Amino acid sequence: MKIGTRRDRRDSRWDEHRRARREQLVDATIAAVGRHGAGVGMEEIATAAGTSKTVVYRHFADRTELHVAVCARVADSLTARLREAMERSGEPRQMVAAAVETYLAFLEADPELYRFVVQAPDRPAAPGDTDPIANLSSLVGNQAAALVAVALEQAGRDPAAALPWGHGLVGLVRSAADWWLQADRPMPRVELAAHLTDLAWAGLSGVVSRKEEQP
Repeated sequence: MKIGTRRDRRDSRWDEHRRARREQLVDATIAAVGRHGAGVGMEEIATAAGTSKTVVYRHFADRTELHVAVCARVADSLTARLREAMERSGEPRQMVAAAVETYLAFLEADPELYRFVVQAPDRPAAPGDTDPIANLSSLVGNQAAALVAVALEQAGRDPAAALPWGHGLVGLVRSAADWWLQADRPMPRVELAAHLTDLAWAGLSGVVSRKEEQP
């Protein structure tokens, strides 16, 4: 066996170990948030991981990098749930209702994790930094846009407006959901979901109905 081949295999194993260790640290961070709340410290995260802060910083340059990794995990989980919920129905209004309900249920199930995700790390933004919650909103917005595009195509309409409408829907739901959490959930989730679905559908229904159904 060539020396270069052995080195490549060692490098590959090390890369896999690093990826696995980063995933474990993300798991530990989520567990620590559940235990200590959105304001969890790096020492508490390291304890949850059964290691030291030095080891955590060996895999993540700083808290911001760890925060972005947690946001990516949350985004993956949320978008998968949204996709599954929307695929259960072929009716546009029911798809909107399912998406809104799924988003709110996700937040209500773990409000501290959501607060952790939307709470930017306590340091000035550096050039080139990305906004994790903007990335999360973008991913969810793309999913909503796909829903709107399907509804427009079913109605025989041009799906070109799907992206702005999809992202607009996410802004509507996210803003209302943030208020709901901050106000300590003053109404049941199902009631809020119904209100938001009514509001969103009032705008969408006129543009996703078939042309021949228009007055």
